[in-house]
Amino acid sequence: MLVYPSSIDLSSCTLRYLTEQLTVRQREIGTRWRRLPAGRQALLALAHLRCGDTYAQLAAGFGIGIATVYRYIREVIEVLATLAPTLAEAMETARTKAFVILDGTLLPIDRIAADTPYYSGKHKRHGMNVQVLTDPFGRLLWASPALPGSTHDLTAARTHEIVDALAAAGVKCWADKAYQGAGRHIRVPFRSRRLKRWKRRHNSSHAKIRCVGEQAMAVLKGWRLLRKLRCSPNRITNIVKAALVLHHAST
Repeated sequence: MLVYPSSIDLSSCTLRYLTEQLTVRQREIGTRWRRLPAGRQALLALAHLRCGDTYAQLAAGFGIGIATVYRYIREVIEVLATLAPTLAEAMETARTKAFVILDGTLLPIDRIAADTPYYSGKHKRHGMNVQVLTDPFGRLLWASPALPGSTHDLTAARTHEIVDALAAAGVKCWADKAYQGAGRHIRVPFRSRRLKRWKRRHNSSHAKIRCVGEQAMAVLKGWRLLRKLRCSPNRITNIVKAALVLHHAST
């Protein structure tokens, strides 16, 4: 296999942050020797998460076995997932904001047609449903555990207790039409084929506010591994949490 130098569009502070977390982890479990030091392991994991490089590509580039690459990446994801903010912590941050934006996204997965629970009729593809909370400027605050792609956004929000958390915290939230019926704390646009002029103006201003949340989706999918996941659906929640933690570390 041919090997060539490449680049990762992340700052060095992200690499230092991940290296520090891995160093702490290795001290806790009493690691004495590894094929790669913590810094190189961190670089390997960032190449996988940010660039979507496969295990075979990373094994060739770092001069180690594919099984070792798998173990290193899985360890990094588990370490980062434990650092991800909980919904309660996100609500504490949300209380300091004027409002938050709630939206759902579908992370495409490599599934066969028989996997009905993972098929999203809205997007016409297999994937995992992830709910995202952002601040008024489109900055990521929290990402939910992943549910099968057939799950409706409102059902997912209720399953993760997002609706109850927003009501308990008294936080105003803007969302799209999929969340109609969620409660008075979640503001959604009017639905009808023929709307009065003032309702159309309301929907227009609502869309201008809510569209800022799309920036968070773009940021999340800037981690190219999330654009086409080929792993077990059971691992996707931790991968999303890892990407969220690294995003916060780089900002």
